[in-house]
Amino acid sequence: MFEKLFERPHTIEKYRSAALYEDRLRYLVHVADGGATPDTLYKIAYHQLNLLRLLDLREGETVTLPQLTTVIDARFDRAGRTGDQRTRSRSSSEFLGYALRWLRFLGRVEEPAVPRHPYAAEIEAFTAWMRTERGLSEKTIYFCCQAVADFLNRLAGRNVPLAVVEMADVDEFVAAKTASGSCKRATINNYARYVRAFLAFGEDRGLCRSGLAGGIIPSRIYKDEPIPAGVSRDDVRRLLADTEGERPGDKRDRAILMLLVGYGLRAGEVCDLHLDDLDWEQETIRVRRSKPGRTDVYPLSRGVGQAILRYLVDVRPQRPERSLFLTLRAPRRPLRTSAVSEIVRRRLGRLGLKTKRRGAHGLRHAAAQRLLDHGLSMKAVGDYLGHRRIASTSVYAKVHLEALREVVADFDLEGLA
Repeated sequence: MFEKLFERPHTIEKYRSAALYEDRLRYLVHVADGGATPDTLYKIAYHQLNLLRLLDLREGETVTLPQLTTVIDARFDRAGRTGDQRTRSRSSSEFLGYALRWLRFLGRVEEPAVPRHPYAAEIEAFTAWMRTERGLSEKTIYFCCQAVADFLNRLAGRNVPLAVVEMADVDEFVAAKTASGSCKRATINNYARYVRAFLAFGEDRGLCRSGLAGGIIPSRIYKDEPIPAGVSRDDVRRLLADTEGERPGDKRDRAILMLLVGYGLRAGEVCDLHLDDLDWEQETIRVRRSKPGRTDVYPLSRGVGQAILRYLVDVRPQRPERSLFLTLRAPRRPLRTSAVSEIVRRRLGRLGLKTKRRGAHGLRHAAAQRLLDHGLSMKAVGDYLGHRRIASTSVYAKVHLEALREVVADFDLEGLA
């Protein structure tokens, strides 16, 4: 490894003969396997050696974060008294980051104990019940546990044991959530439903008083209240035009945006695409739907296919991971749902485009509206988008389609390539 990073024999020998050779080498191999560039590997090796000089770290020794921060800050204060304070701070933070990642890989950082949630056992039991008895998706379980943990935190903050909670306590917590003004009506509705499910679970196991769950009535959601906030045709064209560059990020983002615009995929469905889902001979793409739990096969549009192929040839590294889209920087790993939405938000913001929904779902709304305006039935659009119920699609029909006809006329996916 060191022979690949350095040219001079005495430099190579210096790195090979320094302490903790095996530990340093093992981490360098690990990050190299994750797709790190030679420049990054050089920086890691350099910082490893500097850290050993500062700490005189021995085999099996551990360090605390305050101890590490103190010695690194002192080192940069001594070395750069005449330099700019901001530059020293940035260099110190960079060094600390490299040091922490290496020492945590070795398991030699004494991490501060994370306080256990006072109702951790109850939340864990509820999570297991939702997963095994109800068969809920991991995403639903995650959001449900978030709401329940918030509710139980409020109880703990007021020293109210779960066993003596009354309906007035529940009403007060839901009212406080509503009064905060940070949640939409649908969010409050979900919050109340999640808490009700937990209390029903608790009643069956004697964790709380009976009758609480039945007394929770979630706030009403008025049918078709929110108008879908899609991205206009002109803004979609500008968004795609912003990815016509030669940078790796442009090529990857263009393939992702074409999938979002052309097929109306959810961000999670884009992340779930694998190399095996592309059939180049049959010109099809397979999509695993996150909500209905089914798999759909679509014709692969020429424009989308070209964008994906360009990304695969020019950008995607040869990695064992089968996920289609990977991060651009090491460690290379499959993209997360939040990263896909961040790509859309970042590019919309850079172009100064004002939309109510700035994430990936705004492009899904745009795809749905385009299909309806081209005369497809709600059933056909729902099947195309992977909706379980036609009610999920009917929300788009409340917009005056004729008024939007001029905006989306001649909108052709192939023309976006």
